[in-house]
This record gives sequence, structure tokens and C-alpha cells, in this order.
Amino acid sequence: MAQPALAQSTRKTLKTANKFFDQENYRASIPFYEQVLAKEPNNALALFRAGIAYMSFDKEKASDYIYKAQRLKPKVSKDVEYWLGRVDHLNYNFDEAIAHFQAYNTTLGKKDTRKAALAQLIQHSKNAKVQFNSPKDIFVKNLGPTINTAFSEHSPVISNDDKLLLFTSRGENVTGASGSTANPKNKSVAADGEYYEDIFEAKRIDDENWEKPRSLSGALNGKGHDASIQVFDNDTKMLMYRQDENGDIFYSEKASGDWTEPKKLNNNINSKAFESDAYITPDGLTIYFSTSKYSDQNTLDIYYATRQPGGDWGTPKSLGNVINTPFDDDSPYLSKDGKTLYFSSRGHNTMGGYDIFKSEYDSVGRTWGRPENMGYPVNTPDDDTYYRLSPDGSYAYLSSYRIGGYGEKDIYTINYIKNAIIRGKVYSQRDSTIIPGVELVFSGTQADKTALSYRDVTKPETGDYQVSVLSGRTYQVAVSKDGKNIETQEFAVPVSTSDSTVIEKNFYVPYVDTSSTYAFKKIYFDTDKYKLRPESIKELNNISGILKANPGLNISIEGHCDSRNTDEYNMVLGQNRADAAYNYLKKSGIAETRLTTVSYGERVPFATNDSPENMQLNRRVEFRPILKEGEAMPRLQPAASGASSTGSGSGAPGSSGNNPATLTPGKSKVKMADGTKVKTKVDEDDDKVKVKAKGANGEESKTKTKNGTIDAKTKDATGEKTKVKTDND
Repeated sequence: MAQPALAQSTRKTLKTANKFFDQENYRASIPFYEQVLAKEPNNALALFRAGIAYMSFDKEKASDYIYKAQRLKPKVSKDVEYWLGRVDHLNYNFDEAIAHFQAYNTTLGKKDTRKAALAQLIQHSKNAKVQFNSPKDIFVKNLGPTINTAFSEHSPVISNDDKLLLFTSRGENVTGASGSTANPKNKSVAADGEYYEDIFEAKRIDDENWEKPRSLSGALNGKGHDASIQVFDNDTKMLMYRQDENGDIFYSEKASGDWTEPKKLNNNINSKAFESDAYITPDGLTIYFSTSKYSDQNTLDIYYATRQPGGDWGTPKSLGNVINTPFDDDSPYLSKDGKTLYFSSRGHNTMGGYDIFKSEYDSVGRTWGRPENMGYPVNTPDDDTYYRLSPDGSYAYLSSYRIGGYGEKDIYTINYIKNAIIRGKVYSQRDSTIIPGVELVFSGTQADKTALSYRDVTKPETGDYQVSVLSGRTYQVAVSKDGKNIETQEFAVPVSTSDSTVIEKNFYVPYVDTSSTYAFKKIYFDTDKYKLRPESIKELNNISGILKANPGLNISIEGHCDSRNTDEYNMVLGQNRADAAYNYLKKSGIAETRLTTVSYGERVPFATNDSPENMQLNRRVEFRPILKEGEAMPRLQPAASGASSTGSGSGAPGSSGNNPATLTPGKSKVKMADGTKVKTKVDEDDDKVKVKAKGANGEESKTKTKNGTIDAKTKDATGEKTKVKTDND
């Protein structure tokens, strides 16, 4: 018994939904279709019609519903292909839309009058595809939920000081809006089931926010639709639309802070036909307006009239066929200098519905030029209307129904994306010193995929760079020096709508300056050890000699480890390794004020710790010249001939001394302060050196150096022996 009753209830609900649908009261039909679908989710007819109804409020849901209806029942309606085309077009699926329109076209007879309209829809999809694939660098921003609602907001009008916004809404706050739009007795509901339009004003709080809108009810809002058009004469007068004789243009004046009862413009402007929008030039002498009075197809065209000596409007003249089309041409608006006309049209090369167009005035020919589509994303596949410039002309307002809005038409701002200044320095990732002479190339694309490239080179003294780039995109930044690429980084530049935007960006790159004639080599260590190897002595002697020849040069001694042990352990081990080199150089006569040490532990590996060979490369000490900020690496003087210090002179790991032995041809014997005895033999041409050392605690070492090759044998105090043979070059 329950099932037949449930089915009967569903049929009754569906009947109610269809009634509103047939009246084109789509908003009222949706709740009833949803009730049906809650009980019968696969009801193809309810899905199909709900999908059509949703096209004015939620395009993506509309697509889901219509497509599901067709899958469930391919012939859910004779015109299902038409509606699939419409919904695909609104959702930017232009190729699919064309295919559906063409499929629908095959179902029509040769003389069917719908073929012409269908051909136009196909052309709209083709136009939209072209515009969408060639976007402009424009930032479109919704004014937000304080202004926009789930209903329709349009006709933005901004005051001369940019602090007051007047606009038109069909939302729930309109005068007399009480009860459901599905209630035919609700006097605030129009024939289409939507609330009547009312005019509101909102005061600006800051660049991003507005106060709660206030309804300009009473004098300005009549029984039907009322819409804002323009404020002029220092915001003391207003043009507005009122639903009177199919729609006419009125004006109101401000008195004691409020608007007076609107008065209708004269019969040269208004008629029994539809007049929808207008614009009066700043000098008050010309009015441009849209009317259907002179159209055979009852569509809107744009006309203009001038003030007569008596002060009223004269006989109107058409803007001509360059501007006006067989379709609706509406919403005229001029730039302050009067040289650019903006208007909305369903004709020309529209992407679908109304698009915003602009035309430039030819002062020589005294004619308006061919209209240009403002392009995507100013225009969309749906209606885009009421384009109005801000007082300074730096941005614009418009009304549009687009994906991501709050529902139906919303008011948006249109900002052209501007350049941003990117400036900063380039630093070495390793030691945070600046790198002069670095080339930075910022590579990106415009919205239409046209390549962009900006370049600068860091300054010799400061390492600074500065580029001016188009904002609102991610750049690939190639960093190179002396023609060699160091690395490429990504850098996202946020949208800027002002040319004064400055962004600080420093780049840290893996670069080591090897331009010096005398680059310091690394020295290496055994696992878990910090004793100096015999082969390290030659490099320490080399460093000592260079430091003595360049008294203004200071160095940082940096200890590193492999990853065998804990981070804490390795930080200590790295410091011990740095200290071993530090002590050697200090005892060779280098002032400790010229030396500094640091440990990086395992944190800055030279190679991955995945093999014994790579781990050996990480057990090291590196030597880096310390430069002041902005200072370039100086050209170093070579060590004095024959003046390189041997340190302890022994080459023995861990040995030290205060009196350096001078390497001169012949033989020498030296006893160090710690008791170490050193014997040295140097050949006449200085290409072969033999050093024997015996420490006070029994340590011994023998080192032979010839043509850069080191052959060493050592024995420490415990008797442990080590043999090393290496080519230091």
C-alpha cells in the first residue's frame, strides 16, 4: 500500500516541478525536482529538466544532471543533443558543444527555422575556442559575498571618489522580498520567478572590502524592476532604469543626502519599446542609449542624442551598422576622453551570450572603428555586461555569470596585470657570500603562451640585480656565470595590478669562486680520525705560503664528515679536523686572528654517502677566503720562492712546531720546540724533497716528495704504521 502512495506523491511533486519549468520559473522548479530525485535518483526526466534549470545557477551541476539523464535514457528528450551542446559550451567544452549542435542539426528539417540559430551557436563555440586559447593578461576578481549573492547582481556604478558603489540586485534583501519565489502571490516576484530588481549602495572600507549594502528603497525603487545606470555631475544626479512602458530611462537628483523621485527622460529617448541602458558624457551634452524602437527584430541597438538649446534631448541617431548588429547591442559606456566606446553585444564575434566590445573613435573620419572583442577572461561563454571603468581608468567593473561565482550574475573587477620589480642579490649557498657578475634570465610566458624573457647581471660591487617582469606567473630563473649555468630555479611572482610593486628575492646557488690563481685544495682524513695525513702537509704549507704573501687575506677552515655516526658526533669530529689544520697553520707562523674554524659535520656532503670512495671525499677540511660583503676575490700573490713552511717539517700526522724549516737546496737539521728532530734534503732544482722526523714520544716519519708525488711512511707512538703514496696534483 505504501509504494503506490509514494509513487503518487512523486508524480505530484514532478508535476509541480514541471509546471514551474514550463513557466521558465527555473529557480522555483529546482527544489521540487530535487525532491523527486531524492526518492528516484535515476529519474531521467527529472534529471534532464533539473539540469536545464540549473544552467542559470550552477553550470557544473547542470552538466552532471543532463549527461546522467542521457546515459540513463538516450532519448530522454528530442532536443537532448541541443541542451548537451548548450551546457558543454557554458563549461568551456567547445569541441564537444559543436559536435552536439551538429548532431542536433541532423534531426531538423531543411526548412526548420531553428537551423539559423543553431548555426549561430556553433559559431559562438568556434569564437569562444579562439578567444579562450588566446587569453589576455587580465586579473578578474569577484567582489565577494558582501556584494554578491546567490541571486543576480549587476549594473555597477562607482562614485567619482571611488568610495561608493551603487549596484542592482535581485537578492532576498530587495524591497518586499518575503516568502518563496515559488509563491505567485508574492508581489516582489517577477514573471520569471525571480525577485524584482532593486538598487543598493555600499561604502568602501578598503581596497578589498565593502560595508553591508543599503537598499535605496522608497523613492528609487518602484513596483517593478529598478536598476542603476550612472551617476554624473559630481555624483549629484543619477541615471536609472525603471520597468515602465516595457522599460525606460529615468533620472534622479540628490537632495539633502538622498535621491529624489525619478523623472523620465523625454520622448526622444524613451518610447513604448524597450530602453535598457544609457550613458551621458562628462560635458552633459550627449547621451548614448540602447533601444529596441527602431529594430525590425525587436532587438536592442545603440543610439545617441545631443542636448538642444532648450536643454532637452534632440532627435536620436544610430551609431550605424559598424556597431549595431541584427542581435542585441546594449550597455554603452565611454572613456573619459570620449575616444573609446565600450558596449555589450550578442552579435559580432561573441563567445556566447553578451560579450564586452570596444571601439575607437576616428576623429578624422568622424566614425567609430570596427568593434574589438575584449577577449578572455573579460568575456566568457555566458553573459558579460555593464563594463564600467573606475574613476581613474586603471581598472573596470562588470557583471558576469561565470564558474566560481556565488550564483547567477555577480559583479567583478577587471584589472590588467602589471609589471613587478624583482630585486635582490645572489649568494653562494655554501657560505652566503655575494656573487658579482652573475647573469639571471627570467623566462616565462604571457597568458597566450607568448614567450617572455628578462635579464640582468649582478653588480660588481654589491652583487645586486633588478628586473621588471610581468607579474602573475611562475618564471624559470637560469643563474649562470662566465657563460656556465650554475642552476635553474622556479620563482612564482604574484599578481600585481600596480606598476609600483617591488618584490625582494635573493637567490642562493651552489657556486664556489675558483677564479683565484691559487685555489686552496681540500685535505682528507681517515675514518673517525682527525690526524693530519702526510699528504696534507704539502697543501698546508702551500696555504701558509700564500697567506704570508697576502697579509690581507683571511681564511675559514671548515671541517666535514661522512655519515657513519650521529650528527652530534660528527659535529665534534668535524671541529677537531678543522682545529688540526688551524693549529698547523698557526704554528707555521700564521696569526690566529687571520684564521677561523667551523664544523659542518655531515650536513654539507661533497658526494652522496653511498660508497667507501664517496665517504672518503666527505671526510675533509676545506679552506675558504673570507671576503667582506660586496668584496670580490682579489688576485693573490704567489708564495715567496723557497719560503713555503713545512709546519713541523715532519709530515707526520698530528705533529706541530713553532719554527718553520725553510726549504732551500741542500741538507738541514732542525730540532723543534716539542723535541721533534727533523732532517731535510732538498735537491738543487727543488723537484725532490726528503724529510725524516722523529718525535719525542717515538713517532717517526719518512716523506719523499718528487714532482708532486708524495711517498710517506709513518709510525705513531703506539707503534702503528701507515704507508701513503699519492699524487697531489
